[in-house]
Amino acid sequence: MNYFVLGSNSFAGATFINELLSCEEEVVGVSRSETPSDVLKPYTNNPFVKNFHFYRCDLNQHADIIQDLISHYKPKYIIDFASQSMVAESWKNPDHWYQTNIVAKARLHSFLRNAHFLERYVRISTPEIYGHVDGEIKETDSFNPTTPYAISQATTDMSLAAFHKQYDFPVLFTRYANFYGPYQQLYRIIPKTIICCLLKKKFPLHGKGLSKRAFIYGTDVASAIIATIQKGAIGESYHFSTGDCLSIAELIEKICHLMGVSFEEIVEMAEERPGKDLQYFMSTQKAREKLAWQPSTSLETGIQNTIEWAKCNIQHIKAMPLDYVHQA
Repeated sequence: MNYFVLGSNSFAGATFINELLSCEEEVVGVSRSETPSDVLKPYTNNPFVKNFHFYRCDLNQHADIIQDLISHYKPKYIIDFASQSMVAESWKNPDHWYQTNIVAKARLHSFLRNAHFLERYVRISTPEIYGHVDGEIKETDSFNPTTPYAISQATTDMSLAAFHKQYDFPVLFTRYANFYGPYQQLYRIIPKTIICCLLKKKFPLHGKGLSKRAFIYGTDVASAIIATIQKGAIGESYHFSTGDCLSIAELIEKICHLMGVSFEEIVEMAEERPGKDLQYFMSTQKAREKLAWQPSTSLETGIQNTIEWAKCNIQHIKAMPLDYVHQA
């Protein structure tokens, strides 16, 4: 067995699995959530879907089962998407974020350091660990997390770096611009804006939409992980992003323009969320030079693809919640 995916029902995790299945790879996936609706599952119609083996397990509640699965399958590569990942919501119950993203991960990593079959552990991290930075962020920049979510991710990155130094733990750190694309959870910024345009619903724009972000298409995330596995150096960090860095207001205006809807028609102003950093814009020079990676999907093309997905599935989407539902 080559690939073991933690957080397999996440958007990026499921998109990555679809790419692996298309290469006729066999994949084991573990996620605490139910197998999502086909509307949120990119590999549903993959001709090699039989090669995917799914187990519903929670890192907090089923650590022993997950360890048994890893011992049974003996994967060469573990790709870890699993985390409590919402930023603003992490202020409400920070202990949930610390429990899942730090404590449960430390337990897992302690087990994995004796898993001698493991060749590479790809850590899916986040630019949130750096806090706001005015210019381009490089992999060597200092951490400055400003939310419980970011603190939990920075802590685990530092813990894994220590495991690598002490035990030669085969970790590779990857950090990405904001994920998006067809099949993404409906509460995320791009699909939610598109759905609000289709259904003529109001969309809350926090802090006037002044914060700036770059966005990366789902299949470009998958290609980045594959490049990291194939060419990355153990213990190193790599950034994956695009050349686009725009404000959230500009992003929503772009979506509205592509859909023929006025910005004012769907947007309502809301207070900024606590601890919101103004900007993350990561340099991808290292990934381009060392991994020969570059994104292949422009923001406009990616948004158009996501619009078409939403239009094709709008009858199913209408019956699904648009807001995040927290799981402890």
